[in-house]
Amino acid sequence: MAFVKLADGELHYQLDGPEHAPVLVLSNSLGTSLRMWDIQIPAFTQHFRVLRMDTRGHGKSLVTPGPYTIEQLGHDVLALLDALHIERAYFCGLSMGGLIGQWLGINAGERLHKLVVCNTSAKIGEPSIWNPRIETVLRDGEAAMVALRDASIARWFTADFAEAHPDQAKLITDMLAATSPEGYAANCAAVRDADFRDQVSAVKVPTLVISGTEDAVTPPSGGHYIQEHVLGAEYAEFYAAHLSNVQAGAAFSDRVVEFLLADKSI
Repeated sequence: MAFVKLADGELHYQLDGPEHAPVLVLSNSLGTSLRMWDIQIPAFTQHFRVLRMDTRGHGKSLVTPGPYTIEQLGHDVLALLDALHIERAYFCGLSMGGLIGQWLGINAGERLHKLVVCNTSAKIGEPSIWNPRIETVLRDGEAAMVALRDASIARWFTADFAEAHPDQAKLITDMLAATSPEGYAANCAAVRDADFRDQVSAVKVPTLVISGTEDAVTPPSGGHYIQEHVLGAEYAEFYAAHLSNVQAGAAFSDRVVEFLLADKSI
C-alpha cells in the first residue's frame, strides 16, 4: 500500500499502468473507496498511468475532524500530484469526485489536461437532505452506515442491474458500510456546501460530462447544466443509476478513453 503524508495525516493511493504513460487521476464517490474503479482499470491502463486515491475520510486515508470542504479535498489532490512530482494529469471523478473535478477545473485548470465529471451536478441536493443524514451518522455510527449501505443499492444501481449482478452490487455497497462514520459525515458536509453553479463556466479545460438516465441522486439535468455552461464540453449518457462507471462498465470506459485520446497520440 502506498501513502503520501499530508500535514494532518496520510492519503492512501494506488498506481497502475505503464510507468511513463500520461497520468489519469480517478476520484471516488461519497461512501466508496478507490476500488470503485476496479472495472475500469484494464481499459484505462492500456493508455494511462492510473492514479487512484481514497478521498480523505474514506478507505485507508486519513480521517480528520469535519466538516470538510470540496476546496480542502481539491487541495488534497494537488498535494498528491505535488508529492508524486506530477505537473499535469487527466482527471475523472464521479459524484463527489465530480465536484472535486469541477473545483480543480475552476481553480487549478493549469494542472489538468482534460476533465471528466460523472454523475454529478454543480450543486448536489439541499441541506434538508444532508443535515438529517449527517446527524444520524454521527449519532448512530456504524449502525447508520450499515443502514445506508442497504438503502444505497436502489440509489446506486437500477433494480434490474442489482438483480442480475448481486455480487457486483454488494462489493460496491459494502464499501459504504466500511466507511468511517466521522469521515462520511464530514464529506456529506462538503457535498452539502458545494455550489459551483455560478463558477463552473470558468472551467476552460476540455471537459466530458457523463450522466445516468436513471440517476435520482444527480439526474441528467445536472449534467446538462454543466455541459451547457462549460464552453465546448461534451456530454454522454448511459442507462444507469448513480454509479454509471460500474453499471455501464465497458461502454463507460470506452467513452472516457475516446474522449481523453481525442486529438492526442498516446
